[in-house]
Amino acid sequence: MMRNQPIQGSGLLRGGDLAVVTPSYLPDLELCTDLNRTVLDMTEPDVIHHIIVPDQDLRAFAGLRGPRTEVHGARQFFPRSFVRSPGLNVWVNAVRPWPPIRGWIAQQIIKLAVVAQLDVDGALLLDSDSILIRETTLETFRKNGSIALYRAPGAVNDTLPGHRLWHVSARKLLGLEPPPPGDLTDYICWPCLWEPAVVRNMLGHIEHITGRDWTTAVGAQLHFSEMILYGLYVDEVAGEVVPGINEMSGIVHTAEVPLSQSEIERLLSEAPGNKNVVMLSAKAGIPLDVRRRALGSFLGSSLGPSVGPERGDIR
Repeated sequence: MMRNQPIQGSGLLRGGDLAVVTPSYLPDLELCTDLNRTVLDMTEPDVIHHIIVPDQDLRAFAGLRGPRTEVHGARQFFPRSFVRSPGLNVWVNAVRPWPPIRGWIAQQIIKLAVVAQLDVDGALLLDSDSILIRETTLETFRKNGSIALYRAPGAVNDTLPGHRLWHVSARKLLGLEPPPPGDLTDYICWPCLWEPAVVRNMLGHIEHITGRDWTTAVGAQLHFSEMILYGLYVDEVAGEVVPGINEMSGIVHTAEVPLSQSEIERLLSEAPGNKNVVMLSAKAGIPLDVRRRALGSFLGSSLGPSVGPERGDIR
């Protein structure tokens, strides 16, 4: 059924001005534990960390629950028509069974669904392989009084064919013309901050354009980037001028190549002082103890599990 009104927030997920959203799963439990500790220590007391995991992993993550940490099962954020294939990281949508929804697409649907339900001004998306290294508030992401959007004009060139496919699918969902030839703007960044009100409006717009529930429309995509979708919506649909930044506020290692402790320490020491997040890709295969020693040395405190729901201040 076509919707003409923006999707409304349910208020299910509480928070102050800022909330942190992290999809995770059992293999990343230790990484998520480190991230959660830094979220609690580097953000204001009213910031809630929402961790979303497969339902079968809820028990494993239960130890992270506390006054400022909520652990949610992924199932609640999917429509009833979504059925997970046994033993596979694939979902099938009974409304549109083909193509099946791969885990990568499903995770992006979860991010969109969670943020749409947040009753906050800003939602900070942080994957499990990230940590906060400096105090972080909503003001961290403001420019000239408004929440800024990361844009890298011309960064999507012929060396990034996948990014162009993400532009194609996002523009189709938004009812825009196909992307023009030549280089395109990149919106993918670590960390990434969204405004939940904008996400709700965007999902309502997708339903109006496609005539389908937004989860079905997005789930039908073979190539999709939630960050490209959000950026294009803000720039070409929403109709408001949003200030931009072209430098990420994160120290990022995305290559699937392991780093030594000294290499991580060098990466941290050479980064500008305005960086507040470190993202070392889990796919890089960096041993957990190496990662923890390097990051703990930078923070001036050890990482790893701590006792009790309230964690100490590592600043």
